[in-house]
Amino acid sequence: MHPGTPVYNTVRFAGWSSLEPMWQQVEEVGMDVISIGAAFPEGINLIGYSQGGLLARAILQRFPMHNVRNFISLSSPQAGQYGTNFLHLIFPGLVCETAYELFYSRLGQHTSVGNYWNDPYHQKLYYEYSKFLPYVNNEIKLFNNSDFKSGLIKLERMILIGGPDDGVITPWQSSHFGYYDSNLTVIEMFNRSVYKDDTIGLKTLNEQGKLEIITVPGIQHSDWHKNISIVDQFLLPYLD
Repeated sequence: MHPGTPVYNTVRFAGWSSLEPMWQQVEEVGMDVISIGAAFPEGINLIGYSQGGLLARAILQRFPMHNVRNFISLSSPQAGQYGTNFLHLIFPGLVCETAYELFYSRLGQHTSVGNYWNDPYHQKLYYEYSKFLPYVNNEIKLFNNSDFKSGLIKLERMILIGGPDDGVITPWQSSHFGYYDSNLTVIEMFNRSVYKDDTIGLKTLNEQGKLEIITVPGIQHSDWHKNISIVDQFLLPYLD
């Protein structure tokens, strides 16, 4: 990594505060990213882990004037989440089949998880109630999301990292923008409309050689950001 090129990791909303609505987190952390970028006009690197990777991606879209050069998404639910095991401490007894009743409600949309809960069996409710994920994926048009694509295609590199033994991100392919269809079959990113229609620039990035998809087996979700070999092999080489 060149001296003076900082790495910014979205860790401001930790612990219980990570449950704050995603747009609130995007606005607050996004202003930090812009401020740090202004202090380093040569460009900065941005790493987001787990929910932080989705947050970081949305920041790049919401603030297209950013000067982030390289963005690494480390085991993040970029296409959404449909798994509840990690939520039982917060929502005891919550199961996938009925979680939509909570998350697709006014109350549920005041939680970060509700903002990217993507129930493949209740897509109509997803588009009706979700206030975040379908918008940052440009599935729903707004007067102010026309720049959501330009904020990504200006990157020098986008690196998407995930693996089959993650145990939390469900399906794990969501870390690569893959997701379930209505039959709970995983559709890889290249066969989904978010890529084929180039709604946020994934296809453009790939055709320009700027998109890297990395699969690493044997890594559990809590270890991605602590495993030294992951840092050495899959993070540091991209932070030049």
